Amino acid sequence: MAGRLEGKVAVITGAASGIGLGTVELFVAEGACVVAADIQDEKGAMLEKRFPGKVVYAHCDVTKEAEIEAAVKLAKSAFGGLDILFNNAGISDRMTSIAEITADGWSWIFDVLVRGPALGMKHALPLMLERGGGSIINTASIAGLQAGWGPIAYSSAKASVIHMSRAAAAQLSPQKIRVNAICPGLIATSIFGASLGLPREVADQMAARVAENAAKAQPVPKAGMPDDIARAALYLASDDAAFVSGTHIVVDGGITVGGRHSWDPEAGSPFAALFGEMMPAPGATS
Repeated sequence: MAGRLEGKVAVITGAASGIGLGTVELFVAEGACVVAADIQDEKGAMLEKRFPGKVVYAHCDVTKEAEIEAAVKLAKSAFGGLDILFNNAGISDRMTSIAEITADGWSWIFDVLVRGPALGMKHALPLMLERGGGSIINTASIAGLQAGWGPIAYSSAKASVIHMSRAAAAQLSPQKIRVNAICPGLIATSIFGASLGLPREVADQMAARVAENAAKAQPVPKAGMPDDIARAALYLASDDAAFVSGTHIVVDGGITVGGRHSWDPEAGSPFAALFGEMMPAPGATS
């Protein structure tokens, strides 16, 4: 049976590890050809060897417009065109307060997380128009929806990604190019270690610790894995989402449904803590 992306061509940034790698694997399994864009050249070369004829690697630092443009154009030269762009490359700053941020650090976060996807959309547009339409997916975060889930610069950038996706959808949907965002929750990747300032190798190892403990942090009792986000990306990339544009999908195991007391019966109600002495005893009558 044909896959859901049979005959489609995708560019995925941040493709050599984490969510990007999981998405490359799933998209190829569903029939797509993929330009895997990343700065991890050794891992990118391994991807090409794993999927000969289906994956080509492009060195792409998303803070450099020329490298973004080259990665997007590779989709046409290698596979004949472009149908799907997954702006997934990501970084995180350290957990600092507003008093500790620097101008350079703030700019760097926004260059990677906001400017990079914007330029990706810019350069994908002509190729998608040649194919009569396409799907653009941007990785946002629950940190862009609520405070407390990430550093301030990262959280602000991810909120920008959500609204940028909406604004881009307003412009591009009439041209049959859908634009949507995905907001991952606690997913077992190296980004959490990076936010603590750990080296990449150590941050990669920390992803395993996240996987071990994440199931306890949200209503859905399983660790969030890259494949969970990849499957959301598959839906948005496929024709199943032909009527979906300008929105964001939250994939977080329910962690944003409310405070822990809303789903964990062992967590005390904040109302009970605040007004416990005023609450009537069980069975009491007024």
